[in-house]
Amino acid sequence: MDEPMSNFHFRFMSLGYKFRDYFKPREDVLREVGIGPGSRILDYGCGPGSYTIIAAELAGPTGKVYALDIHPLALQTVRDVASKRGLANIETIQSDCATGLENGSIDVVLLFDIFHGLGDPNKVLGELHRVLRSEGTLSFSDHHMEEHEIISRITKTGLFKLSRKGKITLGFMKAG
Repeated sequence: MDEPMSNFHFRFMSLGYKFRDYFKPREDVLREVGIGPGSRILDYGCGPGSYTIIAAELAGPTGKVYALDIHPLALQTVRDVASKRGLANIETIQSDCATGLENGSIDVVLLFDIFHGLGDPNKVLGELHRVLRSEGTLSFSDHHMEEHEIISRITKTGLFKLSRKGKITLGFMKAG
């Protein structure tokens, strides 16, 4: 995620996600996460917003979703869809790591299908640990990695420990 992909590649990827979302709705993934009204969520590596939009609907008007991506077109796509759906609880952040969010301000971090491509994953995990509240959840899914590899790479830093194995996602909480 260190360098943004071309606009063509982003649009092609987004089209693929539309097909994926039709056959495997993102609602099914987010049901495991436990997002409810008033939740504060960070969708790290949001892409075209497949998870962002649904998370914003689940969090409701009292909740907040921060959609972070390095690609400007991703963030514009999220803003456009949010506007069309009347969702005022989404804020976009363009970054390759730093969120600019306050310490302990996030209930749930969505880290879906991005970890395998990060240039400095430990730096990202450090930032996610910083913004996640002590009882918060790092929800993780990456179809490019095996479950044992995910658990090892997330827990070896000592920042997170496995708290839940779902059918689709793994949940981690802050260690210590």
